[in-house]
Amino acid sequence: MSVTVEKLEKSMAKLKITVPAEQLEKAIQNAYNKNKGKIQIPGFRKGKAPRKMIEQMYGKEVFYEDAANELIEEEYPKAVTECGEDVVSSPKIDVEQLEAGKDFIFTAEVALKPPVKLGKYKGVEVPKMDVDVTDEDVDAEIEKERNKNARSIEVTDRAVAMNDTVTLDFEGFVDGKAFQGGKGTDYPLTIGSGAFIPGFEEQLVGFEIGKEGDVNVTFPEDYQADDLAGKAATFKCTVKAIKAKELPELNDEFASDVSEFDTLKEYKEDVKKNLVERKTNEEKAKREDAVVKAVIEDSEMELPEAMVDTQARQIVNDFAQRLQMQGMNMDQYLQYTGNTVDKMLEQVRPQAVERIQARLVLEAVAKEENITVSDEDFEAELKKMAEQYKMDLDKLKELMPESELKTMRDDMAVQKAADFLVENVKEGKKATKKAAKKADDEAAEAEEKPAKKTAAKKTTKKAADEEGEEKPKRATRKKKTEEEA
Repeated sequence: MSVTVEKLEKSMAKLKITVPAEQLEKAIQNAYNKNKGKIQIPGFRKGKAPRKMIEQMYGKEVFYEDAANELIEEEYPKAVTECGEDVVSSPKIDVEQLEAGKDFIFTAEVALKPPVKLGKYKGVEVPKMDVDVTDEDVDAEIEKERNKNARSIEVTDRAVAMNDTVTLDFEGFVDGKAFQGGKGTDYPLTIGSGAFIPGFEEQLVGFEIGKEGDVNVTFPEDYQADDLAGKAATFKCTVKAIKAKELPELNDEFASDVSEFDTLKEYKEDVKKNLVERKTNEEKAKREDAVVKAVIEDSEMELPEAMVDTQARQIVNDFAQRLQMQGMNMDQYLQYTGNTVDKMLEQVRPQAVERIQARLVLEAVAKEENITVSDEDFEAELKKMAEQYKMDLDKLKELMPESELKTMRDDMAVQKAADFLVENVKEGKKATKKAAKKADDEAAEAEEKPAKKTAAKKTTKKAADEEGEEKPKRATRKKKTEEEA
């Protein structure tokens, strides 16, 4: 295999990869061996027809696609290593020559890591840390714990109240007609959770078990289903059961049940201590985020679109994995929300840009300040990981590919660069509560970006778009080969 690199504009490059004809012949034979059992030729038992006979009947290109995919899968990673370029995107593959007896030639258009011109990064002014834990904060934290330990009791002698969990049948109508996805049976809903569109849950307060009633709402103008956005709807609702939370009494017994302490006083002191520690870590993270953003604003870089596309897809794929851990797959999520993968990719694009910019400036700072990770520090980090997974250190090293070890070491250097920036900040005025809340809201929005605009998800979105939305596309090296080979 040989590779040549053609540099393009905006940190893009085209790798031209040539694979010897002998390798192509071997790949074609592999494709024949893999597929011959599926092919029936008159006069031959299934799976016994010679390759030449199959090629005569179906065309000599019958095995080209599988052969090309095999070679691209094998040779592209080698080409990236051999060319020595810092590739930061999935490749756009194009097959230039695919014919038995000739070299196999394909190209891969990729983004390269763009250059960064650092601006000011030392002495950046950020707000002072504000680590203030009040008695109200402690009480709120304990209240969360009480709710976690609450008993659920069946209610039969009163109507629905806020914070109750009801079992609900409902059907929605717009202009007197039922609409797709607007019906649910035995649906569990906690009143006040915000799971349904605004105004829906509050109107259920006062409903009595077994009696049908109407809930009148208007879909938001930016609702994902265009045919429902901004329209008035009536839901016929029947509450079939009511459950309420019974909170444990706040006393020494409660404290001993939920903690290692015997008294409520000791438990409260520990809660406050943990809140101070947590808030201190949160403030440190905010300072780091603020200083990195300031360095980004004063630096210059031009991000290749392919690099941003790859990062956006990674964010969506990570989100899909988190969904799986919660027992839901991406198809179900798209069905419930009426969202599409393309919309999600667009929604997370600003987050992808921020991630890339942060990584690039921190790498640039590390290079400028000669920040490296010592062998001792790296070994210590590996030991922590081995202990976390209850594995022998040598076994962990054996299982981790060299590329993964390198990424881990690079990540540590980037974190050291972030620590360096924070250590060299200039203290500004303490952020106001309003500014701090805005920062918290922005951080929360960025974290939940893939799930944005799903407030109405489970009333009308459960089957709002059943046309079969696009699944997340795997960043594949086969795409064009499959289409054009």
